[in-house]
Amino acid sequence: MKKETVGKTRHVVPWMNKAEYEHVLEYLYSKEPALQKHALHRISAWKGRFGQSTPVAVESTADLVRCQVLDSTGQLEANDLVLLYGMALVRFVNLITERQQKKVAKPLRRLARKINIPEWVVNLRHDLTHRRLPSLKWCRKGCGFVLDWLHQEYWSRQMGNRLTEDWNSSSDDEGEDEVVKRHEGDLLSRQREIEAHKKIRELLISYEREQFQTYEELAKQGGQGGVWPDASADLSWILTQIKHFTTESRDVLGDVLIQDGFLIPTTEQLESLNVDPSEDSVDVFSPCLPRVFFHFWLPLLRVLNSSGFINMILDKLFSELSNEPSTQRMYYIACWISEIVLCNSKTETKAHRKQKVSKERIFVNRLHFRWHSLISACVNAPCPATPFLLRQILSDMDKPLPPDAQKNLLQLCSIYTQGYHCDPSAGPSDPAEPVYTLQNLQERLKSKTSQNRDVHSSNHTPRTMQTPPTEELQEKLSAETLQERNSALQGSAWTVCTDKVPWKHYPLGKVPGQPEDPSCLVVESFSTFTVFDQQVELDQLPQQHGNRSVPIQSRGASGSDGLLWTHSDMSKLKAGLTLF
Repeated sequence: MKKETVGKTRHVVPWMNKAEYEHVLEYLYSKEPALQKHALHRISAWKGRFGQSTPVAVESTADLVRCQVLDSTGQLEANDLVLLYGMALVRFVNLITERQQKKVAKPLRRLARKINIPEWVVNLRHDLTHRRLPSLKWCRKGCGFVLDWLHQEYWSRQMGNRLTEDWNSSSDDEGEDEVVKRHEGDLLSRQREIEAHKKIRELLISYEREQFQTYEELAKQGGQGGVWPDASADLSWILTQIKHFTTESRDVLGDVLIQDGFLIPTTEQLESLNVDPSEDSVDVFSPCLPRVFFHFWLPLLRVLNSSGFINMILDKLFSELSNEPSTQRMYYIACWISEIVLCNSKTETKAHRKQKVSKERIFVNRLHFRWHSLISACVNAPCPATPFLLRQILSDMDKPLPPDAQKNLLQLCSIYTQGYHCDPSAGPSDPAEPVYTLQNLQERLKSKTSQNRDVHSSNHTPRTMQTPPTEELQEKLSAETLQERNSALQGSAWTVCTDKVPWKHYPLGKVPGQPEDPSCLVVESFSTFTVFDQQVELDQLPQQHGNRSVPIQSRGASGSDGLLWTHSDMSKLKAGLTLF
């Protein structure tokens, strides 16, 4: 059959008429394996008519649907299905993007983006080809998405008046010269970025050299802890050159600043500034930037105090925090985040007002922060300082979150970072505090133990130290408990163990000194007989009244408190028991 488009171009199609095409399309996407098999048979016939000209979309659809049909049988293992789905997905991505490649090869992600294929599908293909195989769940998800994409981009278009496999954007028709020019432009842009990176590092190193000289002069005068003098002429020129990069290469400047040796000091730099570089001297849960290091970078931060640049620096600092840096690097990243938020705070505590003067502030006016983005970045970069930083952000928001939302967010953050959120209204030992972690449970146990020891105390002081219960607290039994258990075991062969045995080291059913061989539990000599052969008292036998069985009541029970068994129930129980 031949089909004409509006432009009078004739195309050969394999289906006999439009009804057959709609029939195959409906069966392919029916989710019924039997109908899908029928559609696959029709496509096999189409391939015989198409020959080597079978559209890529038709072949890819048939491969993916065939995977779904085999998956529905339940006869294949998960690994086999991953390989089936993987081959179909790899062929789809390769065949679809291959038609767009020109003389100069382009990345698959860029080609896929032009035809509305998301990056995760390309990453899935990359994992299937070069890395560890993804899970079956992701393969099924990729298959479902690609089939929907094929339905929208190919099959639905054939329902119109033209045959097309045109999912290329108009930019793909550009000439080879334009592609080469674009490639050269990318190389030139990369070269400029490298040169800017090198120039910024040189300027920042010159800035540090000037500031170290200023610190040495202050040290000679004995005023390291005082206010630093105004910028010299050389330092002012350096600051002007650095500010020039905030318009042209702002991202490059931010990347260089958060490298080790600049905003993140090295051990040698800290020692030169008379700051203890050891990890024991820092509190990772409450980061606080050393004042001398803050004064060291204050002139530069005042020059770069625009809202756009500061928001960019905060994003980069949180991004570095999510990479699980070393303890020292994590501490100073958290210190700078805390310092920036604090310097931009709308209200400061009295303590900070006494310590700070106008010359120590970075921002003249309050900047606008993207608060919700900061919260998201903070919780996505968990570290010991996250609860502290999150509490700072929540307290300084222009439009604060509801108190319940803040409390829940802080509690979840503390659980995730294995920290503790100190709520002024309810201490950690508050009995109403929910139990989320093992530490919460141990703390609850300590709280109850303290209350039992001091029943008459009206004021309960929450503990600040959180230690697990001692071995003595776990194993020691009170005299009342021992007496109660001994009375319960009176007349029995069992007795209460008063030895301090660490039972937590022994599995259930084992005792100290018991060998691993289970044959030790078998007695040397024994005989067996059935329950029916044992001697029983007459008053234990059920009484018959006609054809009705009188229920047997357990001994020692009165009224309806005992267990009631019929004669039939007892017979069934006895038939399966053997006594040693």
